[in-house]
Amino acid sequence: MATFVDRVVLHVTAGNGGHGVASVRREKFKPLGGPDGGNGGRGGSVVLEVDPQSTTLIDYHHSPHRRADNGKPGAGDERNGGDGGDLVLPVPEGTVVKDAAGDVLADLVGPGARFVLAQGGRGGLGNKALASPRRKAPGFALLGEPGESRDVVLELKSLADVALIGFPSAGKSSLVSVLSAAKPKIADYPFTTLVPNLGVVTAGAERYTVADVPGLIPGASQGKGLGLEFLRHVERCSVLVHVVDCATLEPGRDPLTDLDVIEDELAAYVTDDSLGGRPLSERTRVVVLNKADVPDARDLAEMVRPMLEERGLEVHVVSAVAHQGLKELTFALARHVAAARAETEREAAEQPRPRIVLRPKGVDDSGFLVRRENTPDGEVFRVVGERPTRWVRQTDFSNDEAVGYLADRLTRLGVEQQLLEAGAVSGSTVLIGPEDDAVVFDWEPTMSAGAEHLTGPRGTDLRLGESTRKTRGEKREEFHSRKDAQTAARDELAAERRAGRWTGGEDDA
Repeated sequence: MATFVDRVVLHVTAGNGGHGVASVRREKFKPLGGPDGGNGGRGGSVVLEVDPQSTTLIDYHHSPHRRADNGKPGAGDERNGGDGGDLVLPVPEGTVVKDAAGDVLADLVGPGARFVLAQGGRGGLGNKALASPRRKAPGFALLGEPGESRDVVLELKSLADVALIGFPSAGKSSLVSVLSAAKPKIADYPFTTLVPNLGVVTAGAERYTVADVPGLIPGASQGKGLGLEFLRHVERCSVLVHVVDCATLEPGRDPLTDLDVIEDELAAYVTDDSLGGRPLSERTRVVVLNKADVPDARDLAEMVRPMLEERGLEVHVVSAVAHQGLKELTFALARHVAAARAETEREAAEQPRPRIVLRPKGVDDSGFLVRRENTPDGEVFRVVGERPTRWVRQTDFSNDEAVGYLADRLTRLGVEQQLLEAGAVSGSTVLIGPEDDAVVFDWEPTMSAGAEHLTGPRGTDLRLGESTRKTRGEKREEFHSRKDAQTAARDELAAERRAGRWTGGEDDA
């Protein structure tokens, strides 16, 4: 079972917004007190946050599908629905977020760094919020918007100053264990190290981190062995240390050949330019000839040392087991790390700080486009735009008044005029929304909901009109007027009967 995972595909869905509600206040002596429907709550967002206690992405390897809470619907008496809770996903420091196309969305460095991966949907408005002087009694409410859904790739790239690289069983884990307080697993067989091990080293006033990268083999940059999976952990390191096994008994292995093979793999590996990393072949490199406690190995190290120095490489002969040459190596690495940090600061100071211009996308962006398309089912007109799509998602199509409200909004926005200019006629097929989930209309110009034919103009109720209660005398006068009218009608019928102008049916004979 995997215990360390540094690359996962994550499927996240933010929470949907709660629906608004259509409600009418009812009070004593005032059965229709006006609309009082509350708004729906906002859906929860999915957020990535750097957690110092997190070291692996294994939780998302076993559970790659994550969803935030939905917002609660509104209620009567102007009660708004509660917001859905945000889903905060802890990730290790150094996690890189990429979209499906491989573009970097965020590089999470620093404790507490956050990135909103999927935004929750907004809640729908209740009929109280939709009421206006012209629309006193809306009989509908808006639906909540669906939350965003995204598929992203999370890659963990260790944050270390020095990377120990080399063939399996070259002594990298042993070197980390004696240079720092890290206690990696050590054994005399290939691929003992299956995960990067990090340790903190102190040399005088300098502190730096060392990463033990799992063993590389020829072809690692093309995916052979474990190298390709863990070369990404070298990208952030400023100093690369070649740990060479001088006591190996494998045929065809010697320090110079091992060094050339690893150098070729480093040169073939393509770093992520979007993170500002230099090619691995341009990093500061130090060669450590290990296992010098073995007599034959020490003789071999002393023999190849001048050859490596002729290449311009700094060479150290050490023994992790016998603790030989470690102090010199520790301070030499501290010197290189300090130089790399100073160079980084100098480059940052020399380069003018770019002026950051934020151009956020308008929530109520009125821009839209009408496209005329030919499909296998015939000619259609597609309306593309943020506001028309959002309005369609908020509309309850089972409510005629809500559909009419949508038609009014689209007309005021200019969609109907654009459709006419694009060549749409009565009965044309109009699509509004994304291509995979669009709402289809059989378009009729100047569309109406029909509700206004029942109760007057849309959004009004005659029962809520301005009126005063009748007094007792007015009610008594109205009662006597009805009685007098009934008496007069009976007297008129009786007179007509006596005159013979009105007779009954056959039953009267």
